Amino acid sequence: MEIKEIYTRFLQCTSACTDTRKFFTQDCMFFALKGENFDGNYFVEQALELGARYCVVDNPDHQGKDCILVDDVLSTLQQLATHHRNQLNFPIIALTGSNGKTTTKELINAVLSKKFRTIATIENLNNHIGVPLTILAMNKKTEIGIVEMGANHPKEIEFLCKIAQPDYGLITNFGRAHLEGFGSIEGVIRAKSELYDYLKAHQKTIFVNENDKIQVQQAAAYDRVLYFGQMDPDGPELELISSQPYVTLHYNTHTINCKLTGEYNFTNITAAIRIGSYFGVTPDAIASAIENYTPTNKRSQIIEKSTNTIILDTYNANPTSMMAAIENLKQLEKQDKTLILGDMFELGNASGSEHQNIVDYLENNKIGKVYLVGENFFNTITNPDNVDIRKFETFDTLKSELTESPIKDSTVLIKGSRGMVLERVLEFL
Repeated sequence: MEIKEIYTRFLQCTSACTDTRKFFTQDCMFFALKGENFDGNYFVEQALELGARYCVVDNPDHQGKDCILVDDVLSTLQQLATHHRNQLNFPIIALTGSNGKTTTKELINAVLSKKFRTIATIENLNNHIGVPLTILAMNKKTEIGIVEMGANHPKEIEFLCKIAQPDYGLITNFGRAHLEGFGSIEGVIRAKSELYDYLKAHQKTIFVNENDKIQVQQAAAYDRVLYFGQMDPDGPELELISSQPYVTLHYNTHTINCKLTGEYNFTNITAAIRIGSYFGVTPDAIASAIENYTPTNKRSQIIEKSTNTIILDTYNANPTSMMAAIENLKQLEKQDKTLILGDMFELGNASGSEHQNIVDYLENNKIGKVYLVGENFFNTITNPDNVDIRKFETFDTLKSELTESPIKDSTVLIKGSRGMVLERVLEFL
């Protein structure tokens, strides 16, 4: 069946769905995707029973009423999203980067939704499946789309841009993330800059962090650039006042008390303010949106538990974001500090050196008591005389330690890659 014919049927549906357990709606179009450990074709009958209007399948053995047989479901999903994008006549803002993508996306959405009907990437569904689903969630009532793009290999951002066809874009930063796929920090810069390449090729607009020398250099020869930061004479007046522990800033005549921790989040906030200002959101509305935004999903959340103040940042980690979180804790004016740090993944051959770099920094900068958990941290070299740094090869050994000797009256940073599931520590604090 041709994409145009599938699209005609899609317009009869409420949404595009890929999982019968999550984000499933009545009268949706269900895409039976396959992965290493699952085959959506086996859930077609269940999807129809739950109320799917159509199911897109690529296995003729798993058909039923209202099923659309295609050669490849994933490719069809992506083609359908591209076709849908071509029917939409409102601007789309795309963003990528090594750290802070989801928080920045949420802040931009909070600001722009004060004036416009927006659709933004749900959670961090930012890959070759999530981006098409985000595009297909947009409709004629949408006024601005906000699409987060993630990647761990070259050419992924380029591919996602062909689907989303953004009119505006920004890169949060270039960090030492996904080195296993990118090979080096230079590979990270090239891959993330594929967003810039698309925008330049199509004469679209780039928002650039004026304090990031690499970004400024990457956009230097292009004339459709808007800068954000404290020093931009064409942008709003911005000044960081404090990050102890929450970010407080001056914005024009407003003093904004945020619910975000860490000086690194100030840059994410300035991006949202600059974009909101550009699109004509009033300063009062921008200030309200930023002040009322509350981080979720284990990203820089501050939690008061028993006698401890916890900075929960366990959604993901790489060397750049790990160091930013450690530096933030170091700068906090607190007496008793504790760091519970888990392994960082997808670093390839650099894994050993990157974990050792973190340990070396901690040994040279006395911040507080340190608990390192995971095989990578366990295999680092530490000074045996440094009683403030302890290593645990498994979570269970850390659990035993914290159960027997609970942490009390401390400001605790919990940071690690998603696979470490370090939020489990909360049970023992």
